[in-house]
Amino acid sequence: KAVSNATAFGSISSLGSMTFIKKLTASSSATLSFVDGTDGVVLDDTYKEYVFTFKDIHPQTDGVKFQVGFRDGGTDYDAVKTTTIFQAWHDEGNTETALNYDTGEDIAQGTGFQTMTGGDSLGSDADQCIVGTLHLFNPSSTTFVKHFIAKTNFSGNNNFTVNAHIAGYCNTTTAIDGVQFKMSSGNIDAGDICLYGIA
Repeated sequence: KAVSNATAFGSISSLGSMTFIKKLTASSSATLSFVDGTDGVVLDDTYKEYVFTFKDIHPQTDGVKFQVGFRDGGTDYDAVKTTTIFQAWHDEGNTETALNYDTGEDIAQGTGFQTMTGGDSLGSDADQCIVGTLHLFNPSSTTFVKHFIAKTNFSGNNNFTVNAHIAGYCNTTTAIDGVQFKMSSGNIDAGDICLYGIA
């Protein structure tokens, strides 16, 4: 029997609510940055979890990678991270499929930007893009490291669909007060990224 309404599951409203905070739209943009206290961005102890959604992010350059960096109080997005990443893919010609852990794209106590595409690269054809979500947990904590989990799907430059799973933590007890997205080379041609707080 179909569930007629959400209350059939009990107090489902106690699972929390998703509050829209900020939308950034790319237009040949070098970066898209969300900084606490800037232009209406909230990235503090108001929420214990924040979610970024990225939709139809199109690269200006073929064969590049979508990346994320975290800011821990300075001006650079260089918070020390330890991460892990795996991906599955399938090509349009139905000749190749795989599932693998990507040792070349994880980070061990590094300050570089984390790829959101694994070892594969984005295609820049007019109809190619990347979509996904990134969850950042309790970024304002001054006690614990800051965990994040991301999932993306994209059109690879070799006409593959690639599903990437990325996770890790910023190994700092300093608050994370900014998150920046960019391509490994060239600009973000189009697409938008939205930030939500989870109550």
